[in-house]
Amino acid sequence: MQTVILVIHLMIAVALVGSVLLQKSEGGALGIGGGGGMSGFMTGRSTANLLTRTTAILAAAFFMTSIVLVVMATHRPSGTGPSAPGPAAPGAPGAPQPPASTPGAPQPPSAPGTPQPPAQQ
Repeated sequence: MQTVILVIHLMIAVALVGSVLLQKSEGGALGIGGGGGMSGFMTGRSTANLLTRTTAILAAAFFMTSIVLVVMATHRPSGTGPSAPGPAAPGAPGAPQPPASTPGAPQPPSAPGTPQPPAQQ
């Protein structure tokens, strides 16, 4: 579903860029759709109105698909995350403790500041 909306979003973005580029600039020198005089299919004013409306509709659709994609990315179903909590830190309450070692076996070094068990003799 997210892929389908992303493809639609990209198509809207390309169409939006195209509609903006077709519009006549304020000076009238840069627009692709403004040249050729008034004898074309549509007059200059009706072309500007159509392109303005098209740009507004495409912009609204672009914003809506952007919002939908953000909502879909932040609200993932609960089945996609880890089902069990990660391993607990050693020494944390509730963490599984290692088995007691046998007397005389070498002890691993403990973190500084932790109390040392009494040495067995």
